[in-house]
Amino acid sequence: MLPYPLLSLSLLIMWLALNGFTFGQLIVGGIVSVVASWAMASMRPSKPRLRGWYLLPKLVWIVLYDIVRSNAAVVWILLGGHREKRHSGFVAIPLELRDPTGLAVLAVIITSTPGTAWMEYNSGGGTVLIHVFDLVDEDGWVDLIKNRYEKLLVEIFE
Repeated sequence: MLPYPLLSLSLLIMWLALNGFTFGQLIVGGIVSVVASWAMASMRPSKPRLRGWYLLPKLVWIVLYDIVRSNAAVVWILLGGHREKRHSGFVAIPLELRDPTGLAVLAVIITSTPGTAWMEYNSGGGTVLIHVFDLVDEDGWVDLIKNRYEKLLVEIFE
């Protein structure tokens, strides 16, 4: 009846906290929480298979390092007054990665790194379009994404 009982309970408590505790609100909140739990169960994605789980610490270390490095680079550009020499742009990157979980992880990596944003994924062509704040070398970005992130994600998920 309740595929996610903790979600249902949390939603009911939040409902009652926001609307006040009355018998009517308890019934309405209970209905809302059960329907939300059923909706979450219908959206449940397939369970990811980690083939190279031992590579996850390496990936996390690389991503954390790149986030710190990108933060420093963006701050240097914004505060250093070197904005006139820089230009932003879009880069289309062909991917071999097809696993939905791996693609989601790659999207999080790219978007969480300052100066880059995942814009669009073309599943037919297997390409991702990213926006780069400081686009100096388009081929360098393709090489970075493919060799630094995609290669590890293919080993982990495919």
